[in-house]
Amino acid sequence: MMLRHDDSGSQSLLRAATESSTLWLIFGKLHRPTMEVEVSDTLPDDADALRALLLAERANYAAIVAERDKLIIRNARLEAINAEIRRALFGRKSERITDEQLWLALEELETSLAKAEAEEEKADPALKAAGKRKRRASRDESLDHLPHEEVVIEPESKACPCCGGELHVIGEDTSKRLDKVPAKVRVIVTRRPKYACRSCEKTGADTVAGVIQAKAPARLIEGGLPTEAMVADVVVSKHADHLPLYRQSQILARHGVKIERSTLAQWVGAAAAELQPLHDHLIDQLKASPRLFCDETRCPVLDPGAGKTKTGYLWAIARDDRPWGGGLDATGHPRHPGSGPPAVAYSYAPGRGGEHAARLLHGFNGILQVDGYAAYKKLAAPTRSGGPVTLAYCWSHLRRQFYEVYVGGNAPIATGALARIKLLYDIEAEVRGSPPERRRAVRQQRSKPIVEALKPWFEDNLARMSKGSKIAEAIAYGLNHWDGLCRFLEDGRIEIDSNTVERSIRGLALTRNYVKHRIMRRSRGGDSSEAVPTAMIST
Repeated sequence: MMLRHDDSGSQSLLRAATESSTLWLIFGKLHRPTMEVEVSDTLPDDADALRALLLAERANYAAIVAERDKLIIRNARLEAINAEIRRALFGRKSERITDEQLWLALEELETSLAKAEAEEEKADPALKAAGKRKRRASRDESLDHLPHEEVVIEPESKACPCCGGELHVIGEDTSKRLDKVPAKVRVIVTRRPKYACRSCEKTGADTVAGVIQAKAPARLIEGGLPTEAMVADVVVSKHADHLPLYRQSQILARHGVKIERSTLAQWVGAAAAELQPLHDHLIDQLKASPRLFCDETRCPVLDPGAGKTKTGYLWAIARDDRPWGGGLDATGHPRHPGSGPPAVAYSYAPGRGGEHAARLLHGFNGILQVDGYAAYKKLAAPTRSGGPVTLAYCWSHLRRQFYEVYVGGNAPIATGALARIKLLYDIEAEVRGSPPERRRAVRQQRSKPIVEALKPWFEDNLARMSKGSKIAEAIAYGLNHWDGLCRFLEDGRIEIDSNTVERSIRGLALTRNYVKHRIMRRSRGGDSSEAVPTAMIST
């Protein structure tokens, strides 16, 4: 039996479902046909009774056929989404499908099923009542942290319909519904009255104060239209919600406000200039930490002169000391020297060469957790200005290479490597959040023997296989980075992988894929009037 390394809860969606003539498993729910035929061996002799029985059987049959047709449609949708999940799981160059991808794939199916159920409820009062009871039972009304607005619905008349007397309250029914007020565009009018003294005006003295008026408040964009809140909303929508500026321009147009995309870009640029000191301060604070994560990712940038995009790179440095009990305590003070709250900072560079990493991390000489990219090795050189950094490599990257071989099937060496690496991750899950001393002690006792046995196992298998095979490349990658891979055993502050910073750049990859899709669509002759959104950061 092959061992699989399963580190995603999404795998549970791929369980096979048993099916019979009266029972199906749909999205983990048992579903039975609403009608079942009861066959009797005896038939009535009376013609009217026989006709009534025949009509009833026809009605039952029609109901079963309708139920069958609905299940066929549902089954087709499930098969389609299952095929998409399998394609994403086994057809991509990564070790697992992400939960975000599953959400995107399942949204359409769940919406279609909900629509079908709603239509059935409209046609069947019994189903409508059952659905109402089900929704009430599953409601989560822990909404006390939100502002509440009460609406009281009174009877049309408070006079008794029998005697005309005045009615009095004997109780009430209360229900809660979640509401949302859509964003509204408004105009802030600022008035600054001018004042003068009538008495001083009559004397004509030289010391007369003259006209007195409050100073105008400072503006982010002097002489511009937007408030600071407006600019902040544009920036957050662009970078956090992946909403390109041309779409924001269209949204404003629906409110009757015409703001060109180029104008929004000017607002974003002004905000970037204002936030630059804060960004510089954040990077300085991060580089003062004893340990950092670093990674880089491609970033398409519009090249106006060439009329197309060029490839730039966003470099991310991150800190998260919570896995070893670092960060801040309840009073806001660091728990350990040099630790601080989780943070990540991004910097743009036109390439991914070692000079960009050297410039970004200038002044840092602690522990740097990275993948096996060769550019980082220059930072560990003894001749580096300010001293060398200590490189700790990522077991997740090593595991990924074995996984790419494993999903092809018939790969016992890759399967064995994944099983051994999984043991290390199981130990890490137990000590996550523990102090550095305990993490190091547990690793020395339990993880170190696994790692020490893994190296000769790698060497023995590498000697018996073709050097050009993919599994040989994976083993060679591990052996070439062995010292950095083993570094987490000696220091409880070091993580087993660099997934902390990889999670930080996941949103950037989402925007990058969107830009790539738009460019490909235009190259295939799509609507050229739709502008390709700009990159996450301007050059």
